Amino acid sequence: MIRAGIVGGSGYTGGELLRLLHFHPKVELAQITSREHAGRFAHTAHPNMRGVSRLKFVHPDRLEICDLLFLALPHGTVARDIERYAELAHKLIDLSADFRLESARAYAGWYGEAHPAPDWLARFVYGLPEVNRERLRGADYVSGVGCNATAVNLALRPLVCAGVLERAAIEIKVGSSEGGNKGNAGSHHPVRSGAVRTYKATGHRHMAEVQMVLGCEAEIRFAVTAIEMVRGVHLLAHCRLKETMVERDIWRLYRGQYRAEPFLRLVSGKLGLHRLPEPRVVAGTNFCDIGFELDADGRHLVVVAALDNLGKGAAGSAIQSLNLMCGFDETTGLEFPGVYP
Repeated sequence: MIRAGIVGGSGYTGGELLRLLHFHPKVELAQITSREHAGRFAHTAHPNMRGVSRLKFVHPDRLEICDLLFLALPHGTVARDIERYAELAHKLIDLSADFRLESARAYAGWYGEAHPAPDWLARFVYGLPEVNRERLRGADYVSGVGCNATAVNLALRPLVCAGVLERAAIEIKVGSSEGGNKGNAGSHHPVRSGAVRTYKATGHRHMAEVQMVLGCEAEIRFAVTAIEMVRGVHLLAHCRLKETMVERDIWRLYRGQYRAEPFLRLVSGKLGLHRLPEPRVVAGTNFCDIGFELDADGRHLVVVAALDNLGKGAAGSAIQSLNLMCGFDETTGLEFPGVYP
């Protein structure tokens, strides 16, 4: 049993961590922090936990020593105080973007400022188990993942690893929770409701993670569009293959890459409504569903993927990484299959 805490627990990612860790049999969640809600029950910010959790928010200054800390703070915050957090816990999982990139130069290029703690970058392992499983085993410092980057990396990795992807043009549709729990002009209900608004057509920061994981040999571009959805990431990638392939070849690549992965599901049905991945089906879970259709010419492949931005795109991957860090079964605490309809 390990003793854990959540720093920055009032946001959506903090709430998802609270929900998942409460049912983790190997974790005692001992503390959760919030400046705004200090002294109040956690369920005041996360009403789904009413009658389930009796934890109260504590002020960050009152954090106590524990085995592991989840850092669910805004980007740029953790790196400026990393020494303090490392003194409070032997193991850290930072869900912000502060330690996702391996290079301080890349960080400055994508985030527009020098990294506050460049010497720490090499200490962190990128927390995507499907890519870094062996490095995560026994690691002390793990970064979170970008939800959009995770969708791209998992959807295209079999093609990139096989060397068959020439280029990919990707449309990613996202829900409103990706913007966090603080209101802004874009999330104002009369503006957000019913919207199909492309807000990042080029240059999304998550592209840095895609380049780090998949490399730059294949030309990969994506745009992000906000739609009428709360939780979820839906990816549709038009892929140009280097060679003519048949459907059996594509299945062989994806099954070969993901056959043993507990949270990757291949979805490409011939019957029914859900013949391709859909975010609603994976809401609240740590699954990423991936499917595809191959055009008649054999070189135009459409890949579709869906995940929960708060689950596999954030808290779920973080807990999957925790399991690897601590030697637990990788699926512990993450077995929830979602609800339908």
